[in-house]
Amino acid sequence: MDRYAVIGNPVEHSKSPVIHREFAHQTGQDIEYRRILSPLDAFRDTVMRFRDEGGKGLNVTVPFKLEAFQLTTTLTSRARYAEAVNTFKFEQDRIIGDNTDGAGLVRDIQNNLGIAIERKRILLLGAGGAAQGVLYPLLDQDPALLVIANRTVDRALEMQRKVEQRDVLSRTVSAQTYESLNGLSFDIIINATSAGLTDSTLPIPPGIFAADALAYDMMYGRETPFMQFARQEGAQVADGLGMLVEQAAESFYLWRDVRPDTRTVIEKLRQ
Repeated sequence: MDRYAVIGNPVEHSKSPVIHREFAHQTGQDIEYRRILSPLDAFRDTVMRFRDEGGKGLNVTVPFKLEAFQLTTTLTSRARYAEAVNTFKFEQDRIIGDNTDGAGLVRDIQNNLGIAIERKRILLLGAGGAAQGVLYPLLDQDPALLVIANRTVDRALEMQRKVEQRDVLSRTVSAQTYESLNGLSFDIIINATSAGLTDSTLPIPPGIFAADALAYDMMYGRETPFMQFARQEGAQVADGLGMLVEQAAESFYLWRDVRPDTRTVIEKLRQ
């Protein structure tokens, strides 16, 4: 039986064991999957112990995604662009690092919600690790425009500069403050901030949602102020549960070379 786990601090809230057990049952894969609580100052030692004891792969959650990036010996292109790792695959002496967050978000929006990203005007709220992790997969879908808005515009500008340096559809990306969004409207607005954790409101202006717009909060399990505001503005609203399951499916595919059906798992979790 191959062994996998999710590592983080805290980690007891993680739904990953439930999700991966569902995937394994569905696809006939004989695996074990558990949670690992790593001390904040011993992430590397905890990872190496798990690998040395025969572990095949790990999902990495907060606050270790940047540290995981440094520990990786072989990076996928999407992990390199995200500058963060949320999935390890152990292969002989190699530690393969991937980032499945952006792929999970794109698959949820396009496959599960049925909304094409191509030629849409996208607003990405936040410029931290969560936003960085989904930026390039969103750009790969060829949106008409992608605006990064953040309370401190310097971080958003840094993300814009990195896109320009890599020449990845750089003309479609711009950095803005929240105040400068007044008078603009978007087809897809994605909240990649942690404001929902503290029930904080974001200073986005009314009228920012275009007709039939999607408001997507990467948080799940609660109705955030962002989601409440979007409903009042008439937008279609979605939380990040589908993204959670889809990014897990990407990890599962990396490990087992089989792609599970995600819809049934999403439905089961919502129930």
